[in-house]
Amino acid sequence: MQGKKTLVVGLAGTYYVAAELSQLGHIATVTSRNAEGIDILASRPDGSKVVSIQVKTSGAAQRSRFTRSWIMGKKDEKRFSSGLFYVFVDLQPDSKPDFYVVPSKVVADYIRETHKKWVSTPGRGGKQRKDTEMRLFEIYDDSVAAKYLNKWENLGL
Repeated sequence: MQGKKTLVVGLAGTYYVAAELSQLGHIATVTSRNAEGIDILASRPDGSKVVSIQVKTSGAAQRSRFTRSWIMGKKDEKRFSSGLFYVFVDLQPDSKPDFYVVPSKVVADYIRETHKKWVSTPGRGGKQRKDTEMRLFEIYDDSVAAKYLNKWENLGL
């Protein structure tokens, strides 16, 4: 059941992003579920600029009091271009979600550096940590959030 719930949460985030982009006057097309690394193609109404968007969605279960986080993969360290953006969706129980619009290069650099630091610090009992495929992208304070929270203009559309 957990896998189905995760899929539904992910789909909800994707459709929230598409709806928000449409409301802002952009063309937003949700790709098929097997499109690797791109969930939405968004463009200006005149088609003069197109960007690719990868959506990552989390809810209250992946949020602490001060930090919001999304699970990423090792492949995301190398997935970046000037036309690729991540929109991190933080679902809210009784209101509209928060959207963090982040350039893919910022995400790649962040997860590469924080993972390298995590692996190099001792784990439980002082033991060396083992490398994993999992990475974590975090919004850890208000100054970071301010750069990306609902900043749709970051897309350049």
